[in-house]
Amino acid sequence: MPRRNLPIPTRVLLVPALAGLGLALQGCSTHGAPSYAIFGAYFPLWLLSGLIGAAGALIAHRIFVMTGWASWIPLQLSVCVAIGVMVAVVVWLSGSGHFL
Repeated sequence: MPRRNLPIPTRVLLVPALAGLGLALQGCSTHGAPSYAIFGAYFPLWLLSGLIGAAGALIAHRIFVMTGWASWIPLQLSVCVAIGVMVAVVVWLSGSGHFL
């Protein structure tokens, strides 16, 4: 089969896209991603932060229900997700050493 050449506009878009993808894939290659040894296996900090943040959102929802605030707070899902994100960010910053 003869090789088909790509049209010029496709080539112009493909080269920067592949270069950007290559730069994005470098990630944490210089010093590695922050991780902790839990039960003998290295556990990435971002995953640990996400799990703790999800637990924080669940705990916030349970507190709202137990105190009766759930009937007063509009958009409970958004509020609980925001609390979970704040907890996850605090865990991430304190775990990576960037927390003031």
